Amino acid sequence: MKKAFSLIALVLLALTSIHPAAAQDKLVLRMTWWGSQNRHDRTIKVVEMYEAAHPNIDIVYEFAGFNDYWTKLTTQAAGNKLPCLIQQDYAYLAEWAKKGLIIPLDDSIKAGLLDVSNIPDPVLAGGRIDGKLYGLNLGINSQSIILDVEAFQKAGVDLPAPNWTWTDFEKIVLQLHDKLGIWGMGPGLSDEQLWKSLYLAYGQWAFSKDGTQIGYTDDKPLVDYFKMIIRIQDAKAAPGPELQPEYDKAGPEGAPIVTRKGAMQYQWSNQVVAVWKASGADRKFQLVPLPRVAGGKSANYVKPSMFFSITSQCETPELANEAAKFINFFTNTAEANDVLFAERGVPVSTKMLEYLKPKLDAPTAETFNFLSLVQKDVSPIPPPDPSGWADIRNNVYLPQFADPVLYKQISPEDGAKTLRDEANRILAKNKK
Repeated sequence: MKKAFSLIALVLLALTSIHPAAAQDKLVLRMTWWGSQNRHDRTIKVVEMYEAAHPNIDIVYEFAGFNDYWTKLTTQAAGNKLPCLIQQDYAYLAEWAKKGLIIPLDDSIKAGLLDVSNIPDPVLAGGRIDGKLYGLNLGINSQSIILDVEAFQKAGVDLPAPNWTWTDFEKIVLQLHDKLGIWGMGPGLSDEQLWKSLYLAYGQWAFSKDGTQIGYTDDKPLVDYFKMIIRIQDAKAAPGPELQPEYDKAGPEGAPIVTRKGAMQYQWSNQVVAVWKASGADRKFQLVPLPRVAGGKSANYVKPSMFFSITSQCETPELANEAAKFINFFTNTAEANDVLFAERGVPVSTKMLEYLKPKLDAPTAETFNFLSLVQKDVSPIPPPDPSGWADIRNNVYLPQFADPVLYKQISPEDGAKTLRDEANRILAKNKK
C-alpha cells in the first residue's frame, strides 16, 4: 500500500531525469516496513512529522504483513527496485549483507548523520556483520507467551512460573480448555522460531556456527515437541493448521486471545502493544518467558526486534544520507518516540528509555517489565541465521515438515529427517 500521493512522487522522479535542478527541491525517499495496523498508524504519523520538518523530503512508503513483506522485497531485490530504507529482520540480516543488498551504516555514523552515542554497544552488536553495522536496532525484544489473566482466574488455573516447562505448558493448555471451553493456546506453536529456541534450551542452536549444516545432532526434542502440538490440537485445545492462514491474514485484531477465544498466545514481546490495543484498554495481559525443556536452560534470548537498513539500491548517495537522517530522527528524538511508544520493542537509546518511563501505559509497562525479567535468566543471543535460511523456511520447514506433520500426512520422525536432510543440502552451499 502506498501513500495517496505516491503518483506525484513518481512524477517527481521522472521530472528529475529531465530537470536535474528539480531534485534539489524535492527528494523522494522510498521506505517500507512490516507489522500490524497499529504499527502502520504510528509509523505513518512519524513519517508525516518528519516531512513537515523537512519540506524538501517526500517519503513514499509501503507496508505489509511479515510473510508478504519478504516475498515482495525479494522480488524487488531481483529487479533492482528495492526501496532506499527498509525494515530488516535479524533472521535475514547476514544473508542480505553478504549478498550486498544492504550497506554499512558506519560512514553515516562517522559523518554525524546517525547518532549512536546513547545506544549501548551490546544492543548495537546484533546489527553487526563482520565488524560492520548493517542494521540499526529499533527495539529490544524477546519471545513470550501472552496470558489472558482474567481467563486464568476464571478457570482457577495458577499463572505459570518464569521457568515453566513444556510439560507444564501442555497441562495448563488442557486445563484452560476443559474449564473454559476455549482454546488454551492460540495459533503459532509450529512457528520456526520456536523450533530454534527449543534447541537453545539445550545449549544448542538450529545451525552450526559456520552455517554449513544443522547445528544439533538429535531430532528427538523436535519430534517430541510436534507430538505435543498434535496432542493439544487433537484435544481441541488449540486451533489446527487449517486455521493458521486465516489468523496470519487477520493479524492481531483477529487473534483468539483478542476475541476471547483463546487464553494464551505465542508472541514476540514487542507485539503485545498491538494485541492489547486490539483487545481494549480494560483487558489484563501478562507476558511470561517461553517454556523450557525439563532441566534445561532458558529458551529465551534478547534480540533486536528489527532493524532499519539502507539498501545498496538506493538511487543516490544523497538519498542514502537522507535515509540515515530519518533513522536518527526515528531513534533519537522525543517527538518520534512519543508516537512510536516502544511498539517495536523497548527503545535502544538509553536517553529515550528514561524519557518514556514516566509515560508508560499498561501494555508498554508490561513489555518493559517482561524484558527486565527475561534478562535475569536468558541464553546468549545466537548468531544471525545463515545464508539459505529463507530457502529453508519457505521451501523446507513449512511445506515439507511443519504442515505435512500437523496435517498427519507424515510422521514427526519422517518430517524431522526431511528437514535435516534438505536443510543440510541448502546449507552445504555455504562451505568455502
